[in-house]
Amino acid sequence: MKQKIVGSLAALDLALVVATFASSRLLAAEADGGALELRQIIPLAAVEGRIDHLDLDAPGERLFVCGLGNNSVEVLDLRKGERIHSIRGLGAPQGVAYLGELSRLLIANDKGGLCQIYDAKSWQLLSTVNFEDDADNVRYDPVTKQIYVGFGDGGIGVIRASDGKRVGSIKLAAHPEAFLLEKQGQRIFVNVPNAGQVSVIDREKGEVTGAWKLDGASANFPMAIDEASHRLFVGCRNPARLVVLNTDSGTSVASLDISADADEVFYDAKRHRLYAICGEGYIDVIEQTDADHYKRTVKIPTATGARTGFFDSERDNLFVAVPHRGGQGAEIRRYHLEKAGSR
Repeated sequence: MKQKIVGSLAALDLALVVATFASSRLLAAEADGGALELRQIIPLAAVEGRIDHLDLDAPGERLFVCGLGNNSVEVLDLRKGERIHSIRGLGAPQGVAYLGELSRLLIANDKGGLCQIYDAKSWQLLSTVNFEDDADNVRYDPVTKQIYVGFGDGGIGVIRASDGKRVGSIKLAAHPEAFLLEKQGQRIFVNVPNAGQVSVIDREKGEVTGAWKLDGASANFPMAIDEASHRLFVGCRNPARLVVLNTDSGTSVASLDISADADEVFYDAKRHRLYAICGEGYIDVIEQTDADHYKRTVKIPTATGARTGFFDSERDNLFVAVPHRGGQGAEIRRYHLEKAGSR
């Protein structure tokens, strides 16, 4: 009986420690960030290695997480705050895209270059497109119903969403990292770090029509866009800078220091603000005074290696993926943003 009581007290003490620790993290994030409040932590038990890109099923409140080092994609229920499914046996998944209108989940794999298409309800594998090597970021154009996949040593592949068939490819100078589809036009902006440039593609012509330099910076991986102001934001790692380009001319209009190892940058049009998720262990919050002037206002501590995430602009949530390193377990953190104009 005494042993049971001691065990119960030990469990209670552990629960109190965990609750206190979680509470302190919430308070610390709110105090340090001001603009971002940590609202939810979802553990990713047994997920090892690097975590790459994420996507969201907003109506279904599901988050999809590429466990690159774990060869899995994790499916999280945001209402329950827990993992509900794992797609395993993948080949270092890097990119993921959820197509709500078709209930499809696309997963791009580094190893083998396979882009796999799953039914997002039954998780049945429906089809596979072989890009042969290093399938990476994935983007979907809901107007043309086409899927774009960066791959190999220099290409953007095109898949027809209706039947999952590859219908074309666009040649690039080197491997593409982050890329964006222009919504108010026909261009694709592509980070091509090994070529030291941002490539500009005409989607209708299916060819590169421009190559923009980066004001002396290199290792350009993440990007974001403010189409209303004709500005493209490019996160660079060497040196650690955010370069702002004019999308009419391709010229650099601003450049500012950011934290090291950025792999995700998001533009918040409601608040005229950017969020750079950096593997050094910070979210950098950058205020946009006008189209040509920017200032980093705060660095919110996260964890070393936490450099990918997803910005849900409609619901004012910023998700950050934290990998397992040392005593820090793998998890997803959901930060909520204050109302626009409340500061």
